[in-house]
Amino acid sequence: MKTYDLIVIGTGSAMNVVDAMLRSRPGMKVAVIDKDEPGGICLTRGCIPSKILLYPAELVRLIERGRQLGVSCEEVRVDFKAIMDRMRSLIGNDISQIKYALENSENIDYYRDIAEFIAPYTIRVSGKEITSKTIFLCTGSKPIIPEIEGLDKVGYLTSDTIISLHDLPKSIAIVGGGYIAAEYGHFLSSMGAEVTIIGRNPQFLPDEEPEIARVVESELGTHIRILTNHEVIKAEVKDGKKSLFAVNRSNRKTISVDADEVMIAAGRGPLNDILHLERAGIETTPEGWIKVNEYMETNRPGIWAIGDADGRYLFKHVANYESEVLYYNAVLKRRVKADYRAVPHAVFTHPEVAAVGMKEVEAINMYGKENILIGFYRYEDTAKGEAMAAKGYFVKIIVKSDDYTILGAHIVGPDASLLIHDIIVAMYSHEGSLAPIMNSMFIHPALNEVVQRAAGNLLTVDEYHNTF
Repeated sequence: MKTYDLIVIGTGSAMNVVDAMLRSRPGMKVAVIDKDEPGGICLTRGCIPSKILLYPAELVRLIERGRQLGVSCEEVRVDFKAIMDRMRSLIGNDISQIKYALENSENIDYYRDIAEFIAPYTIRVSGKEITSKTIFLCTGSKPIIPEIEGLDKVGYLTSDTIISLHDLPKSIAIVGGGYIAAEYGHFLSSMGAEVTIIGRNPQFLPDEEPEIARVVESELGTHIRILTNHEVIKAEVKDGKKSLFAVNRSNRKTISVDADEVMIAAGRGPLNDILHLERAGIETTPEGWIKVNEYMETNRPGIWAIGDADGRYLFKHVANYESEVLYYNAVLKRRVKADYRAVPHAVFTHPEVAAVGMKEVEAINMYGKENILIGFYRYEDTAKGEAMAAKGYFVKIIVKSDDYTILGAHIVGPDASLLIHDIIVAMYSHEGSLAPIMNSMFIHPALNEVVQRAAGNLLTVDEYHNTF
């Protein structure tokens, strides 16, 4: 049995810690294990390839919108194969560089295989048994596949496999109404496919504020068909098409959707079962996520988990942040707690969405409606927003009425993922107050004035809702 100073399962954000450790401890020996291509889900089949695809999609919509401003093209031609090949080339280069570094490091033994525990602190991989007192579990997640009669026989894509497409399907039905469906629905429709989204929740983008989701559904719905409150129960091949049968969860009526291709975008679940964590005595949640404390440590001392593996927030930026917390605790022994008070996210659809912190209902439940104010401003009421013809988009900031502590913020519109950062930084300041935004000097006429003006336009909850 070979003993290592550190065993790492997964080559995503955990490698941030490995790199830092090797710089400070050049003599240490590390086992790095990953059954997939190195780089983690974000690089190999997640956020990076999808955003490479989504930028051309946004250009298509931007060109279309130019007609409102007196700029038009006779025809927008899309080379789907070129777009897909560019994406695969870019991520392929990054993967190759990571693989080369892993295979040629004097400090690292790189195992391209499935790992499983056979005892506490002992792992079997590639027919070998290895052990370490320090183990990082960074296993990522996998697509959730709902139980749909006939689905396996019909065949389907997921967010993991769609990046392998070479030809654009003429039509595609996407099962799921969350951010993956919204992003790939935007991409595929802008490329020229006929897209239908079938979501089981009454609200499209169910994790967003209702008024934010309505804006996206309205605008994205001009390009694709969006069905909410429908559950897909059966799939079959009929007349050369893939047919999905979905039941309306309110009236129980069944409809059918025919398409050339099917994509499942029903969320992501844990990928920890293959590790046989029970043999190591590592506790998991009923859903299968690894239980960790606020220091990212499992119930087994010296065994840690970050990123999707713990199931808290399935975002790459959270995994990167947790890798910093892991470094402080596992390496420097400083006992630093993870701080999730302002976890942001974005949905790169059309229009873009970004949010951080609490939703309105959560804030009201915690502090009471009378103790909440909402900062609100529309893009179109700023000079830059007017110049862009950016109508219907807005910023919403939720604060405590007594001290202006920011509880959450939600933005829908162009560059939402950029604009939200003014608010995120304020939330992470010492007091977490709206005051720095209210009192700062913003460039005029820049789009981020909409954030400053929302901060200066505080409304009661009822006044806010009366603006719609």
